This record gives sequence, C-alpha cells and structure tokens, in this order.
Amino acid sequence: MHASAQMKKAALEATRQELDALCARGVRMEGNAFSPIVLIKGDLNEEECAGGALLGGADGTALRASCTAIGYAPEDFCALAAVAGEGDDPALTLGATLPTEVFRETLEALDPEAVLLLDATAADLMRETYADALVAIDDFDTAMLKPGLVAHVLGRRVLALDGFEAALGDKREKQRMWAYIKQIGPVGAPY
Repeated sequence: MHASAQMKKAALEATRQELDALCARGVRMEGNAFSPIVLIKGDLNEEECAGGALLGGADGTALRASCTAIGYAPEDFCALAAVAGEGDDPALTLGATLPTEVFRETLEALDPEAVLLLDATAADLMRETYADALVAIDDFDTAMLKPGLVAHVLGRRVLALDGFEAALGDKREKQRMWAYIKQIGPVGAPY
C-alpha cells in the first residue's frame, strides 16, 4: 500500500474510533460523519426520545430535501443531538443538554463547514460552547446567533433556526425556514 493511502486509512480509522467513543459515552449522532454540514437538534420529538432515529421523521425528510436543493449531495447529511442519549459516561445524563466540552469535542471531531441549529436548545448550546469565538463578531445579533443570520465561527458558517420541526405545520413558517436555509449552501456551490 502506498504511504499516502496508508496515512488516509490511518486518519479514517482514528476519526472512526473517536466518533465511536463519543457515541459510547452518550453522544447521539446519525448519518455521514464526513458531511460538510451538521444539523443539530436539541428539542427531540417523542419518537426520538423513545430511541427512534434522530431526524427520522418529517423534519428529517424536509431537511434532506432542503439540503439537496441547495447543493449538498444526498449522502451529505449528519444529525447531532444537543442532548445526551444512552451511554457509559456518568457525566452525561440521558435527555440532558450535552456539557459544553463534550459538544465542542464532538463538533470539532465532525469538523463540518456549515452548522444548522434547528431550535433554541441547539442555539443556546452553541452560544455557550463557542462564546469565546462569538464574542469576536462585531454585529451583536449575529454574535447572539439570531435566527436567520449566518455567523462565521472558527471557520464554519453557523445558522440558527427557531424551531424547524414546529414550523412544518405552517406554510408561512416553512417558507421563512427555507429562506434561511438557502444561505448556507456548500462552499463553492454555483448558487
């Protein structure tokens, strides 16, 4: 095997082990860990709380369609819960918001180019975890992750929504969410 191929294989294996260890501790994530976009949900629905797939319902279907429509490949979909699932880390309480250090470790391991915060719980966790970077943003509303504004945080584009799943039942709210989401297409997309 060529040295370059060996290095790639070793890096892939190290990342897999890091993400597996986070999941074993109680971090909930699903999808492609190498996706350029991570969708973070804090307010889980009944099915998700019962152990169902994260973004496995109508919200996930709508988000997949939205991401594909703005230029992400269909396989470019990674969901992360802002709350802990079952795991072996006693510091992570089932259903409680992830500690900031665990959230940061997870997001840095995933290393996306864009982050979509689907609800206030996810935005609050991002705000608390990355306060050191957000304080450097000149515009106050952007620094506070006001819904609809794209913040640049440590080289990532971060966009907060204010309740994506709840918006699905209202045509006007769905249109507002779509207008927001269109702002974070893939880097280099022809849009």
